[in-house]
Amino acid sequence: MNRKATYTNISEYFQIALGILLASVGLKAFLLPNDFLDGGVTGTAILVNSQFENLNISTLLVLINIPFLILAYYTLSKRILIKSVFSIIGLALVIHFVEFNTITEDKLLISIFGGLFVGSGIGLTVKNGAVLDGSEILGVFLNDRFGFSIGQIILYFNIILFSITAFVLSVEIAMYSILTYIVTAKVIDLLIEGFEDFIGVMIVSKHHKEIKSAIINELGAGMTIYKGEKGYGSSGEMLEFDIIHTVINRIDIRKMHRVIDKVDPNAFSIEFDINHIKGGVLRRYLAKNKGKQLPKEILNYNKNKQ
Repeated sequence: MNRKATYTNISEYFQIALGILLASVGLKAFLLPNDFLDGGVTGTAILVNSQFENLNISTLLVLINIPFLILAYYTLSKRILIKSVFSIIGLALVIHFVEFNTITEDKLLISIFGGLFVGSGIGLTVKNGAVLDGSEILGVFLNDRFGFSIGQIILYFNIILFSITAFVLSVEIAMYSILTYIVTAKVIDLLIEGFEDFIGVMIVSKHHKEIKSAIINELGAGMTIYKGEKGYGSSGEMLEFDIIHTVINRIDIRKMHRVIDKVDPNAFSIEFDINHIKGGVLRRYLAKNKGKQLPKEILNYNKNKQ
């Protein structure tokens, strides 16, 4: 194993350990003292512990996750399985041996910040190739075998869990637990996908040359050009034309609309969410040089293309 791979492994396990610590703070300083639930296996363990206090919560976390880890053996890679075992056992050990003071008794704050810490912990572990909750493994397994959506499986799992919570504990606790789950899920998304919110735009227009020039000069965004033939739309038939595909920050979408409308109000455009972005010729201008003059070689290249 080379030095770079070793460094990557150390970094991943360090971040997983940090994720375990954050999730432990969320559980022991916020959720557990108030019988609030998170979703998935963690929430199931809390619910069982609330009914059978002689069963240790750390033991329950490991025992309930075992069937899901067996599924992971057949579904996920060996590398992910090892990291997941490390994560789950690490979480159980920290919860058992490390004490955290209860920070607040306000139920709304408990739900929000409990979800924030747990979501941060799960997000860090998932981002570094591990699973902290077995319900995610169940989702991957059913998706692999039967084609069910992973998100839907986890959602249905938690609907059942929170319904039981409302019946066994109280409707109020179930409602606060749902709020915790929503915060957790959103924080996980932010950590995995990043805080930058990008959107993809595909544009078809007879005036594609002018639109390309405007996007580069006014937005500083790069693009990929596809060649199209014999398209027919509101502006009539187009025999040969360029299809513009670009990625911009969501905050610039209104400006993109104005750029397109100024050149061709009848242009056909499609917008779609981007979950991950890496590289790109003009990616740096999107982040650093927005609103600044682009280098002359890029402007000259664009003029030559026209």
